[in-house]
Amino acid sequence: MNHDDALLNYLAQFDTPTICNALELIDPSYRTNGFTTEPLQCIYPDLPSIVGYAKTGTVSAIAPSKKSAAEQLENRINWYKYVDQNPKPSIVVLQDIDGERAGFGAFWGEVNSHVHRGLGAKGVITNGSIRDIQMNAVGFQMLAGSVMPSHAHVHIVDIACDVTVAGLSVQSGDLIHADRHGAVMIPHDAAMKIKEKIELIARKEEVIIGAAKKPGFNWEILSESIKKTLDIH
Repeated sequence: MNHDDALLNYLAQFDTPTICNALELIDPSYRTNGFTTEPLQCIYPDLPSIVGYAKTGTVSAIAPSKKSAAEQLENRINWYKYVDQNPKPSIVVLQDIDGERAGFGAFWGEVNSHVHRGLGAKGVITNGSIRDIQMNAVGFQMLAGSVMPSHAHVHIVDIACDVTVAGLSVQSGDLIHADRHGAVMIPHDAAMKIKEKIELIARKEEVIIGAAKKPGFNWEILSESIKKTLDIH
């Protein structure tokens, strides 16, 4: 399912915790699933939130691929072809399947960050590693398990498959929101409901935060402010 650019641009105005808060109001079950639950390093924390459709795959780096050189080239081209397909913009969600040695070799660096940005990707979420921090494509966000110096034997294994990165399970085409806090998957049927929930949250928070900024603020004023938010729907 594709959403219009206006909705994606709207969602990108907010940080990922706000999106999580809004999803909780839509369905309480989202309190415990659909977001990263293991820490990732945000390589460029000053970049704004990114929103896009998941391009999923798996990589391995601790040993060479068992495919022939020709097969490896074909697989790599197929990966880039997949990333270039609609829907766009995209966010690559790449699972390193090397277990405890995930991140041994970096798929992400100067070349792949520029290539993927050129193919419409806003960034990557991976439990693997990245490198070339100062040379990566400007504006391309990276949430990664580690930073490492070598690419080792890194190669694409599977394309457009179900993946799990940092506790977040993702399918190809899922709508993803990410920033320095981590990432959350926005169910397509919930995406259209988020705006009203964000506005509701803002009205409630304004009452409490506004009271907290006034002179003489104490627990009694806080208590009254909390009660007032119960009438905001």
